[in-house]
Amino acid sequence: MSKSINQLHTPVALDYAIEVLGAALSAPNAVMVDCTLGLGGHTEAFLEKFQQLTVVGIDRDEKALVLAQERLARFGDRVHFAHAVYSEIDDVLDDLEIPAVDAVLLDLGVSSMQLDEAERGFAYSFDAPLDMRMNQDDGQTAADVLNNYSESELAKIFKEFGEERYAKPIAKAVIAKRKLSNFVNSAELAALISKIVPYIPGKSSGHPAKRVFQALRIEVNGELEILTETIPAAVACLRVGGRILVMSYHSLEDTIVKKSLVYLANSSAPLDMPMELPEHAPVIRMLTRGTAVASDSEKLSNPRAASVRMRAAEKIREAA
Repeated sequence: MSKSINQLHTPVALDYAIEVLGAALSAPNAVMVDCTLGLGGHTEAFLEKFQQLTVVGIDRDEKALVLAQERLARFGDRVHFAHAVYSEIDDVLDDLEIPAVDAVLLDLGVSSMQLDEAERGFAYSFDAPLDMRMNQDDGQTAADVLNNYSESELAKIFKEFGEERYAKPIAKAVIAKRKLSNFVNSAELAALISKIVPYIPGKSSGHPAKRVFQALRIEVNGELEILTETIPAAVACLRVGGRILVMSYHSLEDTIVKKSLVYLANSSAPLDMPMELPEHAPVIRMLTRGTAVASDSEKLSNPRAASVRMRAAEKIREAA
């Protein structure tokens, strides 16, 4: 690997994350969960800033965990590593005998390392095997999806997960192509899409294939289903006064995060109930009005911060 770990991963909205979550990390035995550890950039900064903090780092990508362990080795037993999906946060904490935590960070989406390593098949800018699995030891690949799903299934994925307006003609073209030979590499898929999706230099946003590649990645990794399970599980693991910050990078993620947090931030009492019982009171209070975004200066220095949308909340009571 030619790049250093620091070059591979520039944490998004680091100052904002420290500001929002730091208010809950003043206790000498504070614990934070970095649910998307990646290469450990956020965790490293938190451990440096809060000298008595312990971090539990979760990631489903074993390669990322190995590199993060190397980067964070100097912190010794102040950091614990878990190879798991972030929806399994409660199981990870049970295994470590940690009853509750003070902060949870979720930096969603594909990591810099996964995008930059051609062999992972996440990026349309490199020709590579169509893999796209965050955990390369488990599940179907993007090639499996393209070569085995029906035309209607592919169109639905491209439309719902990629918000691709040309979902149907792309799905039709995929079926026609695979009758001749199966999909193997990313370049052939990107070329096929480029023949269908119009691209106007200076007006079109990004590569014509970006939405389909996003859709395949989400399908392969079950990202939206897992995220739907994760938000309530993460809030349940917080102590009262603990905080959660979620960074999303596309509208599908942000919609799930918004609905999950807004539900917990509102009363669950039936509309016809004359008074609110304690068990119906909100579980969290929102710390952001709408979404927070990266600063203009960060967007210029770190392009991956351009699309981030952040929502934060504080736990105000235990759920019944």
